Amino acid sequence: MTSPHRLAGRGTLGAMDLQAENELRRRAWNRNAPRFDREMGFMERLMGHEHRPWACGEAQGKTLEVAIGTGLNLPHYRGDIRLTGIDLSDGMLAVARVRAIELGRDVELLEGDAHDLPFEAASFESVVCTYSLCGIPDPALAIQEMRRVLRPGGRLILVDHVRSTSRSFHLLQRGIESFTRREGEFMTRRPLEQVLAAGFRVEHQRRSKAGIIERVVATPPG
Repeated sequence: MTSPHRLAGRGTLGAMDLQAENELRRRAWNRNAPRFDREMGFMERLMGHEHRPWACGEAQGKTLEVAIGTGLNLPHYRGDIRLTGIDLSDGMLAVARVRAIELGRDVELLEGDAHDLPFEAASFESVVCTYSLCGIPDPALAIQEMRRVLRPGGRLILVDHVRSTSRSFHLLQRGIESFTRREGEFMTRRPLEQVLAAGFRVEHQRRSKAGIIERVVATPPG
């Protein structure tokens, strides 16, 4: 569970609000776990299947995947990556554990909170997060935690759907978001803003599909 004294004043939500939002997401993801792969498959047919392999291919050494979900990224990591995955939903992790066994993939899977990562500072050489900051209650706080657990010179690797550069698509996103935000899914966020605010140096940034998909690789200061 998120530690209220640790999180106080660090993000955009108060500790009690953050816990309530986490519980909302946990229930939603547990309900959605059995059909998540099918729904993501449909979305990625529209947005492209190349982004997960790209993100996993950018990882190096000891790697943390935040919001690993059902483990859709697992097939794309190189064999030399020492992988840990964390997710808020035990229902999603149950699917990921089966996938890891089927793939013969050695991965440590833990239930936990992206706002309060249960790792020492400077524990990982890479942190990967794909299609998840759109649903994490306080993305600014999650990015701060990713920075904390990264080693100096480490890599933050992100893929997400963001607000479009096209006015018509942006308006459509806002319309969809008026419904999806009730279960904590946002269409018009831009995680790059929180990455820059946290002091990261951006090494790579690319948008595609009318600016809806954004890839970022960044390194922490110092």
